[in-house]
Amino acid sequence: METINKISIVVPVFNEHENLPHLNERLIKVLVSLNLSYEIVYVDDGSSDKTYLQIEKLHQENGNIKGIILSRNFGHQIALTAGLEHAEGDVIVTLDGDLQHPPEVIPELIEAYKKGFDVVNTAREENKNISFFKKYSSKLFYKLFNTFANLEIDPSSSDFRLFSRKFLNEFNKLEEKDRFIRGMVKWVGFDQTIVPFKADNRLKGESKYNFKKMLLFSINGITSFSSKPLRIPIFFGIMFCTMALFYSLYVLYGIITHQNIPGWSSIIFMVMFIGGVQLLSFGIIAEYILRIFNESKKRPLYVVKNRI
Repeated sequence: METINKISIVVPVFNEHENLPHLNERLIKVLVSLNLSYEIVYVDDGSSDKTYLQIEKLHQENGNIKGIILSRNFGHQIALTAGLEHAEGDVIVTLDGDLQHPPEVIPELIEAYKKGFDVVNTAREENKNISFFKKYSSKLFYKLFNTFANLEIDPSSSDFRLFSRKFLNEFNKLEEKDRFIRGMVKWVGFDQTIVPFKADNRLKGESKYNFKKMLLFSINGITSFSSKPLRIPIFFGIMFCTMALFYSLYVLYGIITHQNIPGWSSIIFMVMFIGGVQLLSFGIIAEYILRIFNESKKRPLYVVKNRI
């Protein structure tokens, strides 16, 4: 374990100007108690409210507060990446700006780091305020992800975690465009542990993760770390070839015995079903082609409009 001279707090934010003063106050209180040099890096992911002005105001009040202002909304994972690439500390803590990741847990993360862990992940304890759909859809996603990707991610995991500088230097070498940071952190390796925490309620505003974003996040996570979905069409092909073989034997039997075989409804059903499977297969292949396309463009992950 290396000595901690400076700690960086990275917070991606999008339309969180009402929450920022409350979060900042709690963060500074915790950081001062640690008796360490610190910086707080807020990454404004193209907010349309007064988030930028709020970061400027906080910086004027405290020079340890910095801002990375992105030119547009690039998404949470990219904003988080931008903050990690600009962080200067010996240890780096990432958390969301909606106050659901309590800053008061940071000393526990540092204690775990002092025991020799390069990555201290967190796991959210059961929260009755989480909707039934979000709770079980999340469990289903991680079950599928762990099965397909051969990586074990806790279903209660979050982007609230601590990195050592040694780990982050290696992590920042990853250049992939479609980023699923929870999976990338596991892939890099090093000694990792988990600290449980009780999530606070969001103080202001609403969650930015609607059903569409959650679905895209899930698809991106699985296809970024596993090629197994590409093999799904093979199993469908084997299944339908087998079914076709048995059905052809049934038809042949009808011809031999001169029996009338109605079968129009079953034929229509099979045509629609097989057509659906074909479209699903094309969709899976298209997702991987999209990733090849994104990587081939060689565009930067984000564009910084301003630094505070």
